[in-house]
Amino acid sequence: MSARILLVLVSCALSVVTGLVIARGGANDAEARMRVATEVIKQVRGQKDPETAIQEPPAKSNRLVIGLSMDTLKEERWQGDRDLFTAKVQAAGAEVKVQSANSNDVIQLQNVESLITQKVDALVIIPHDGAAMAKAVNLAHEAGIPVLSYDRLITGCDLDLYLTFDNVKVGELQAKFLADRIPAGGKLRLVRIYGAKTDNNAKLFKQGQDNILQPLIAAGKVEVLFEDWAEDWKPESAKKITNAAITKNGPNFDAILASNDGTAGGAIQALTEEGLAGKVIVTGQDADLAACQRIAQGTQAMTVYKPIQSIATKAAELALKLAQRKPLVARDAISNGQVDVPSVLLDIVAVTKENLRETVVKDGFRKEAEVFPSTQQ
Repeated sequence: MSARILLVLVSCALSVVTGLVIARGGANDAEARMRVATEVIKQVRGQKDPETAIQEPPAKSNRLVIGLSMDTLKEERWQGDRDLFTAKVQAAGAEVKVQSANSNDVIQLQNVESLITQKVDALVIIPHDGAAMAKAVNLAHEAGIPVLSYDRLITGCDLDLYLTFDNVKVGELQAKFLADRIPAGGKLRLVRIYGAKTDNNAKLFKQGQDNILQPLIAAGKVEVLFEDWAEDWKPESAKKITNAAITKNGPNFDAILASNDGTAGGAIQALTEEGLAGKVIVTGQDADLAACQRIAQGTQAMTVYKPIQSIATKAAELALKLAQRKPLVARDAISNGQVDVPSVLLDIVAVTKENLRETVVKDGFRKEAEVFPSTQQ
């Protein structure tokens, strides 16, 4: 067959396809036209003619690509999440593209847009600001990409899936630890350091704390002397809050309810400068290495262990299923202000000096020599 006749046939085929694509509102019209054109060529010519052969477009790789948009990598905890998540996805033969925003909403949105442009098959977001990332979810959905909100809830959007620990329970464990230490016939004088206002989890931790503390406050068994929110969970912000509490009340308080280990560390730095470290009960969360060391040393009383390996590997499994459009089982649902988001909630553990070895060390999350360096030869 001559090149001219072949090209006429291809042109006719492309015209027909164009009409069909427009009529059906197809999004990938160019790709569709090329597929049909290729089929016409195959059917029309009896053999390949080097003069008229048209190359087929390369087939899309079957390897799944997962996008991971992170609030920050400045904290030890999030570095662990990234590494465990990436290892699990790669072990399944898929690829991970990681972006970190350094706690900047504008940068995080740009990161998400970049991942969308790279045509990831599913998107996992650890939001800096849950409300701000609603736009990111909407953009991903416009591109046909499902979104998993990791540990922190993205609010005000039609989110596909939420994976977290029971954050209300985290706050309850922290507050219950303090409630169990109210002196007989007396009261507990308390300083409260909340997390970042932009983090929905911080509000959930506070909610859990309030569930335990409010009845005790009403009964006169707990007195809150000072309270404030720590900007972006910064230890230096927690230190300033603790300094302000000491300036206002002096050293006359019994405990600091710090909502995570980073803020606990900032509070303990302020206590150390005042000679109060180890004399004031300090709570935390995340089982950071520094926090576990402080617990072993006696300057921090407790932390909440949220098995990072559990959430990171589970997130990888769920993200891969989302990417493959496989059915998922989510037994819980949490409202994000717009929809009840299918949610998977993982268990948590309160950690003290008494059970450090049986929890974080036994699980391999922390090494004995790192947590108890003074006991090693």
